[in-house]
Amino acid sequence: MKIKNVNASQTPLYRDAGFNLKNSELTQETFAKELNHEHEPEHYIYGRYRNPTTVAVEKQLMALEESEWALLVETGMAAIDIAVSIFQEGKDARPGLFFHEIYGGTNSFIDTVLIKRRNMDVHRFYATNGLYNFTELERMLNEIRPGFLYFEAVSNPMLIVADVNKIMKLAKKYETKIIVDNTFGTPYLWKPLLDGADLVIHSATKYLSGHGNLTAGVICGNDKKLMQDAIEYRKWTGHFLSPDDAYRLGTQLKSFELRFKQHCHNALELATFLNSHPEIEYVLYPGLESHPTRREAVSLFGDKGFGGVVTFDIKGTTNEEKREKCNRFVAALENDIPLVPTLGEADTILLPVEPVWGAKYPLPGVIRLSVGIENVDKLKKLIGDALDRLMS
Repeated sequence: MKIKNVNASQTPLYRDAGFNLKNSELTQETFAKELNHEHEPEHYIYGRYRNPTTVAVEKQLMALEESEWALLVETGMAAIDIAVSIFQEGKDARPGLFFHEIYGGTNSFIDTVLIKRRNMDVHRFYATNGLYNFTELERMLNEIRPGFLYFEAVSNPMLIVADVNKIMKLAKKYETKIIVDNTFGTPYLWKPLLDGADLVIHSATKYLSGHGNLTAGVICGNDKKLMQDAIEYRKWTGHFLSPDDAYRLGTQLKSFELRFKQHCHNALELATFLNSHPEIEYVLYPGLESHPTRREAVSLFGDKGFGGVVTFDIKGTTNEEKREKCNRFVAALENDIPLVPTLGEADTILLPVEPVWGAKYPLPGVIRLSVGIENVDKLKKLIGDALDRLMS
């Protein structure tokens, strides 16, 4: 049944699994053009290939990222899979070089998929005492000659801010493509493609969506060949965001910049508050003068903000005491600031580091706080009261 045009002001939601190609001639023409893997086809074919609702939201992301193209997928991990996989060109594939200070799920993907199942030649660049040694990075680039270098603008959960100018310069010197996970930085603080990155990815589940009610990922770029490769890979692996989730993401993106500005404001307020509390050993937040990569953060972000995550360590004379106090702190906040294994939501949530990253970060007193957009004075009181109870 054909529906008359409606003068709606919102993006329509198309749930079509397959699209009406009308006749054999148009079908042949459309499938022939599909081989060009255009971002927005003249005629849609099938929901796994492309969808007009999803393309409309991708255009919103292109405007945010100032990119030539953007592709939505069902999770941030799917975006990582696409970004890495389009450089795996059979026997001619060059090695991949990953910073080790990245999301734990990405490191698990490297171990269980890229190495264990695909037998990919993967190398890791490690930080030393929370800092990157660029002499060592250049040595590895020169020796390995990787096809791509993968890093995070702000690392999870220790919040190391990368000196992106040095990284970009070194990667280009050795003709290495650059993939940036900018989930923590977001396009509000930094747009990697403008500084020379080849691909930028986000877990749109986090700040771009910002409400904890959908999962999504996005991969953005400017190079048309990389776009065509990514569209082809997405199509045959089924990495596609549903039109319903794309539609909801599109509505949430409209408030992204307002929300993230408030995340940054609240996080700096809380980091400063925590830094002066007697029950806190140290606070990691790039907005504090004490942060090891404060200089890099100011250089990269200017006066726009320093992100919405604060990592801090609760005081204790032994690991057992730290662990016990950390558990008490989490329990005291259970009804107001819940323990939820994600970040970037409108509500403040927390995650103790040791239970999640124990092998990598055996730090029993450390908490990763994803700061929301609530009233910051209320947050200070809630957290302050929970910390004060630890002194009794």
